[in-house]
Amino acid sequence: MPERILPFTAHVDSFARDNLPPLAEWPEMFFALPEFYYPQRCNAGVELLDKAVARGWGGRACIRFGKQIWTYADLLTRANAIARVLTEDAGLKPGNRVLLRSANNPMMVACWFAIIKAGGIAVTTMPLLRSRELVQIIDKAKIALSLCDARLAEDMEKAKDAAPLCKDILYFNTDAADGIEARMATKPAGFDNCATSLTDVALIAFTSGTTGNAKGTMHFHRDILAICDAFPRYILQPNADDIFTGSPPLAFTFGLGGLVTFPMRFGASTALVEKGSPDALPQIVQDHKATILFTAPTAYRVMADNAPKFAFASLTKAVSAGEFLPKPIFEAWHDFSGIKLFDGLGATEMLHIFVSARQEDIIPGATGKAIPGYTACILDDDGNELPPGEVGRLAIRGATGCRYLADPERQKAYVQKGWNLTGDAFRMDENGYFWYQARTDDMIVTAGYNVSGPEVEGALLEHAKVKECAVVAAPDNDRGMIVKAYVVLRDMKDAGPDTIKTLQDHVKATIAPYKYPRAVEFVDALPRTETGKVQRFKLRQQAAGKI
Repeated sequence: MPERILPFTAHVDSFARDNLPPLAEWPEMFFALPEFYYPQRCNAGVELLDKAVARGWGGRACIRFGKQIWTYADLLTRANAIARVLTEDAGLKPGNRVLLRSANNPMMVACWFAIIKAGGIAVTTMPLLRSRELVQIIDKAKIALSLCDARLAEDMEKAKDAAPLCKDILYFNTDAADGIEARMATKPAGFDNCATSLTDVALIAFTSGTTGNAKGTMHFHRDILAICDAFPRYILQPNADDIFTGSPPLAFTFGLGGLVTFPMRFGASTALVEKGSPDALPQIVQDHKATILFTAPTAYRVMADNAPKFAFASLTKAVSAGEFLPKPIFEAWHDFSGIKLFDGLGATEMLHIFVSARQEDIIPGATGKAIPGYTACILDDDGNELPPGEVGRLAIRGATGCRYLADPERQKAYVQKGWNLTGDAFRMDENGYFWYQARTDDMIVTAGYNVSGPEVEGALLEHAKVKECAVVAAPDNDRGMIVKAYVVLRDMKDAGPDTIKTLQDHVKATIAPYKYPRAVEFVDALPRTETGKVQRFKLRQQAAGKI
């Protein structure tokens, strides 16, 4: 039980432990696999990197990026130098949070390992986030130090101006005299790793809530290792010669696992790409002879329709996650490539995938079963377990679980009676396979991204032309779901294509561009209850063509 695993901490800064939920509000945790029993003093960075070199993998390729290849030894050398910069120059203390902002590239990975090895807490953010979103994260996690790709300095500097807590920014991928690379060059070899506890927080992963306010999910060093020893070991089953690649940003835990920690747990390598669009991925796979691909369902559909088959000649496995995988996309990809897609259901709150199926056990249209190390069931609204065939709330327990950062209401909503409730409606068949039905909240999941409807509404309402608006998910053949805005204008004479583009551009400039409404419909009024509440369910039905 949690009470028996939290006494020791290496953190000097106690913020993370002080802001964990009360132990009584944690989900029930169990460690069903022998791999899950890690030593009490355990640093995930050391386990994944230092020990990889120690076991003789130092000369193996680790990161491929364009024509660059970093070995495991190269990555360790750079991570150690950056860790020295953090502790000796920036004054990092164990338990301090460090914001990390970059597209997927080798220096970002080196910085992530440096933070973890030094006992810091990595708070990795997507490069598309704007300054107002960064400020929310900085304020929520009380972040004083940030590491940022120099090409993303503009929004980072704006965030620093708006967030008094953000005192120090170090830039990388730069030739500047005060950049991280220049500082690294002055450091001696080696680093004295922080002897963290397996239950010290190692990362805080942020994801948008249905209100649009950033919510931080807290994960231990043990959790990072547990996800490596569950889905990849028992379901994906890679080997040291595999080459991973894919599109998810490393700020998504889907990307962190699939493109960094999973391959490194098995001595494999990863081919990173900064812009992993469906148009770019075929060339990446071909150039690097990648064998395992991670991306969202939308990308598989686009590639099956447009990409040349020969580009995927090296590919043996492909993982779809981030959103529901429709059966037509599974079949289109299988017809195109001959490869059965692994459908992986995960959550930022749980860190990574907990429902899937091995290739030989895949049933098209079904997400899969609870993977080794986890158990799952379907609950009704009162928390009672439902029999096979009944639709209800998906509930998960296992080696990882939800711990929100200083967010008691969300914690109580997500964790009930020891179960993690993902916000998804499923049914389970007689054989234990789970079949997706719908979301149970107002989250819009589009092309692998979580988008909060109310957050988009807030951005739209800042425009002078908008009187009222409501944002919902609308079905889309290519993306599964898209963000659709129903807008009441102050002057309906402005309704037209030019105003649609104006509002879309405004949202892109205000919040992360991927959140903009791809469809905008002007209406005279929004449907409301007698008390004035917007009836979003009617708009969702309208968007789906059901009314």
